[in-house]
Amino acid sequence: MTAGVREQPRGADSPRPRPGTRLRLVGWLTAVAVVAGVGYRLWLLVNAAPPTNSDEATMGLAALHIARGEGFPVWFYGQQYMGTLEAYLAAPVFALAGGPSLLGLRLPTLALYLLFLLLSWRLTLRLTGDRWFGLLVVALLALGSDRVVKNQLIAGGGYPEMNAAGVALAILAVDLAAGRAGWRLARWASWGFLAGLMLWVDPLVLPYVVTTGAVLVGFCRRELWGAAGALLGAAAVLGAAPLLLHSLLNGRNPLHAVLAASGANATAGWADRLHGGLLLGPSLGMGFCAPGQCDTWQLWWALALPLLLALGAATAWRALRRPTTEAGPTSPADAASPADLASPAGPALPAGPASLVDPADAGHPVLVVPRVAAAIRLALVLAAVVTLGAYTVSSSAGLTPVESSRYLSCLLISLPALLWPVWTVARRGPRPSATGRRGLGRTLARPVALALLAATLGTAAQATWRSAQTAPATRAAEAQHTELVSTLRQLGVRQVRAGYWTCNRLTFATAEQVVCAVVDDALRPGFDRYPAYRREVDGASAPAWVAPAGSPLANALDERQRANPGALDLVTIDGWRIYLPR
Repeated sequence: MTAGVREQPRGADSPRPRPGTRLRLVGWLTAVAVVAGVGYRLWLLVNAAPPTNSDEATMGLAALHIARGEGFPVWFYGQQYMGTLEAYLAAPVFALAGGPSLLGLRLPTLALYLLFLLLSWRLTLRLTGDRWFGLLVVALLALGSDRVVKNQLIAGGGYPEMNAAGVALAILAVDLAAGRAGWRLARWASWGFLAGLMLWVDPLVLPYVVTTGAVLVGFCRRELWGAAGALLGAAAVLGAAPLLLHSLLNGRNPLHAVLAASGANATAGWADRLHGGLLLGPSLGMGFCAPGQCDTWQLWWALALPLLLALGAATAWRALRRPTTEAGPTSPADAASPADLASPAGPALPAGPASLVDPADAGHPVLVVPRVAAAIRLALVLAAVVTLGAYTVSSSAGLTPVESSRYLSCLLISLPALLWPVWTVARRGPRPSATGRRGLGRTLARPVALALLAATLGTAAQATWRSAQTAPATRAAEAQHTELVSTLRQLGVRQVRAGYWTCNRLTFATAEQVVCAVVDDALRPGFDRYPAYRREVDGASAPAWVAPAGSPLANALDERQRANPGALDLVTIDGWRIYLPR
């Protein structure tokens, strides 16, 4: 009997819990959390939420061109960085559906979210062997604030696929570093291909590529000198082939474009950078804020995050450095308990070359290789630190902290490593000191850990609720845009001029039946991501003008109409103004 736990008397007829009952319970609860997370996002998609924009429509137009065989773009139109993987994923959907749609564009991103959720659960079990902790991680990732669901569902380039790829890299690193038998060359090739692919898609995930790669070098350096290393390198080149070929053929360095996009050419004060990067950014980017803003009380997460990073790094490092014996655990009773992992010295487990048993197999023990698990946890924490630091020193953190907080979306990959030390204390409490006594700090540790986990879940749930409340307004705005498209078709309009945030969205919604050229608020030519549209509009005899009601562009066109009353006919619909040249 465990010390300090009194066994309750059991009558002769009292039923005993059947073996595996708790495993089945946590399995069902985890499945419910997965279904809830996917169902919530599917409900958002049906309601056209989160709201789309011209940047997402640009990716949709690239997918349309791929589906038609009219072009195979390497980069997001109008720039020399951010690969078009989302367009290639959506192109088959458009081809099967017989045309483009916002739902068709976002179905692949929903699938990527599901993949991220399942892989995060699998990674959590690989690192901890604790299914209840896996349920906590899945429940948190099933929630979705405004910023989080935008990153996960909007096909604007890079964000939906980065998290799934980052978690997959970590899982592959765990299996390879732990010496898991079978399909090793395939795993090496998969790791290399994903690393190269992410180099093309978006470099924001590179900290996770580098840190998990360092784990592989540390544990598998001998294997890397052979066929495994050659295969990894070849697969990485294959994954990054679009970037490499384009750079070689055009003599351009995509790093320069990435630095320019991050705000390297702009200026922002350090006070603004620190405020946006360390206070607003983490709370917004990790899903603890209301749409478009952070209430003061919601910023508590930004204060807790440095402590979680430090605690996660310290416990992982101590577990990694702890001397171990040669024998590996052979049963769940021999595996690390949460109380052991909460110990300052780390888990008293061996780090020998034990085989990993699939954690999805509920009837078998999960054999945790402690040093590998600790190394991966440390890698995830260090990657989070690098991500946060790189964002903070960029001018984007100071100039546009609300919108640019999307650059911190990869921090969700590190969630299991950040919360594991807190979970271990909350579930079992800290181990007593060598004298067997518990000081005030040890006595308060468990209540504080429980409060932190409850606050994390509660704040994320409140932000999710606030985000869900915006869906009706988004659906109404999408209905207005649908009416705009219908009206233009009825009027026979084929070429228009409009603002940046109207143009490509309108062109995508009409499957290029209406072509748009960008103008600024002073009616001058603006930034066209796809120059062919401007050439067509400039060649038209009398293109129309389209502007949101009450916008500066609409005011400028109204002023032109007042100055020359006979030049334009005005057609108004809910939310929009259409100006037709006579």
